[in-house]
Amino acid sequence: MFFSKKFLFVTLFSLFAFCTAFSAETFDKKKDKKTDIKKYITHHLKDSHSFYLTSYTKDDGKKVYIELPLPVILYDNGFKFFISSEFKHGKEVVADNESFYRMNYDNNKIYKTNIQGDIIKDENGKILNEKPLDFSITKNIVTIFLVSFLMLFLFNSLARSYSRNNGIADGVGRFLEPIILYVRDEIAIPGIGQKKYKNYMSYLLTVFFFIWFLNMLGLTPLGVNVTGNIAVTFSLALLTFLLTNLTANKNYWGHIFWMPGVPIPLKIILAPIEFLGLFIKPFSLLIRLYANIQAGHIVLYSLIGLMFVFQNWVGSSLSFLLAFFISIIEILVALLQAYIFTMLSALYFGFAVEEHGETEH
Repeated sequence: MFFSKKFLFVTLFSLFAFCTAFSAETFDKKKDKKTDIKKYITHHLKDSHSFYLTSYTKDDGKKVYIELPLPVILYDNGFKFFISSEFKHGKEVVADNESFYRMNYDNNKIYKTNIQGDIIKDENGKILNEKPLDFSITKNIVTIFLVSFLMLFLFNSLARSYSRNNGIADGVGRFLEPIILYVRDEIAIPGIGQKKYKNYMSYLLTVFFFIWFLNMLGLTPLGVNVTGNIAVTFSLALLTFLLTNLTANKNYWGHIFWMPGVPIPLKIILAPIEFLGLFIKPFSLLIRLYANIQAGHIVLYSLIGLMFVFQNWVGSSLSFLLAFFISIIEILVALLQAYIFTMLSALYFGFAVEEHGETEH
């Protein structure tokens, strides 16, 4: 019962913080409010150079942003170092010797400009300004490091508790141990097999907790959307692809290029299809994770945005309730997507190391 109350409180607090961030943007009444909300959602789904919390307007009309700025590292005839707050959300030009840079608020990218900070676009709206190489520490990168250090701390704590208590977990290890056993007994062993599952357990545990923790942080008011970034999901799928094919045995490759028990004409037809399947499997992994997380964020932000479209007790209250229930569903989706990615990775590993005759047995 205590857990349920605490769970609901955290969900409501996060949702309230999202609403506060929306209202802080103060949409221009002269413009189409729906268009403004759409731009806001698009902006916050992308990576950025700071952790934006909220903003307010002073009496003199000056807007003040409350955020945690991050280091900006550019390479343009040498490395340039700034703090993201110097750009004032794209309103100021940052100078370095004879070079001038400005951040475009719409796509969170930094461009090289003139001293006035002009962003030049063609008739299709494409920005023509030159882009320096950006090696900045963005909020997605900071979040990845944060989750990595958190996982190191948690697993080291579990390992130390095992050594202290003769294989009995204590502290936070009591929370981790059942999950680790579930990944082993319900994902790794059924998918890979009793003989070789241990070779892949470290990767499966890492990818499960890494995706799960990132998905959960994506539901906080910090606005991180790491697993909604296709570059991140591509990297994770690439690791599964490499592990699958680099550790595969002869039986695996034989079933792809020269299937046993199949007539030769069919082998010639099926071999290219099976070879294409090598790339379709990791592609489905990256698209599934990316699309589900991205769609969840869009739906949640859209429902919150509807509160400012209706601006009445009935419509706004209904939007808030819908957003609350979607937030609860997204917490379940965060865990589900980590489970699906790990389970499919285990199945691919199982196909790669399956010995001849195991299927029949």
